Amino acid sequence: MAFNGTPRPSPRWHHARTELDDFAIVSYRVPTGALARLLPEGFAPVEFTFEDGGGALVSAVAFRDRDFHFRFLPPAAIGCGQINYRAYVTTAGGPGVWFFCTGLDHPLVAVPKWLWGMPWDRTRIDIAANWDATPARWRLEADNATCEAVETGARPARLDGFDGEHEWMAMLTHPTLGWYRRRDGQVGTYGIWHPPMSPRQLTAVSARFRVFEQLGLTTPDSVPHSILAQRRLPFDIHTPPLRLAGTP
Repeated sequence: MAFNGTPRPSPRWHHARTELDDFAIVSYRVPTGALARLLPEGFAPVEFTFEDGGGALVSAVAFRDRDFHFRFLPPAAIGCGQINYRAYVTTAGGPGVWFFCTGLDHPLVAVPKWLWGMPWDRTRIDIAANWDATPARWRLEADNATCEAVETGARPARLDGFDGEHEWMAMLTHPTLGWYRRRDGQVGTYGIWHPPMSPRQLTAVSARFRVFEQLGLTTPDSVPHSILAQRRLPFDIHTPPLRLAGTP
C-alpha cells in the first residue's frame, strides 16, 4: 500500500516556509533502555523488532535551508546547513519525534534559541550532493559530524524493523509532531508538514555523529541502520512552538 502522507493544515500568517535541499535522514539503531533514560516522564521510545532483536531508532536529519521565510515576510536570501538530532517516541498525544538538539550554520539561530528557548546552537555545516552521478553521492562535514554516502540503487521495499514501505515511510520520513526540552526545563512542541517523500536509499561509506556518542547512544564504530535522501523537499513549519501543557 502506497504512503500518501497527511492532509496539509491550513497555513497561518505566523507559520514559516522553506525549501530543503540535499535532504538526508541518517538513522541509527540504539538500545531502548539507553534512549528511555534520556526522555522526560510521559515519553517512551518506539520499540522495533529487528532481525536479530529489539531496539529503538534515532536519526540525524541534515539538509540545506533555502529561502526560509515567515509567511508575513518575503523570502530571505538564506542558504545554510542544518542538522536535527531526533528519536522516535510515543506519548499521550501519539507518535512523533523527540528533538535532542539542532545545529544551524547561520546567525538566525538566535531566534529559536533565545526567543523560543529551543536547544539550537550555531554549528559549521557543509552539505554537498551529486544526484546525477552513478551512483549518486551525498556528503556532510560539520563541527561534530561527518558522513559520506552513496546510492544503493532501487528504493527499498523493506527496512529492517518495519513490516513494509508504508510503515517505514510513515515513521522515518513523515513525523509531523515533535517535542524538545526547552532551556527553561519545560517541554516544548511544534508541528511541521511536507508532501510525501520519494526517498532514495543510500549506504554509508563513513559516518560519525558525535551528538549521539555524547548521549551514550552510539559509538565511533556504529554503522547507520539506513540513509534515506531526497534532492529537494518543501516544508511548512508551524511556528511559534508552544509549551506542552501539564509538563514540569
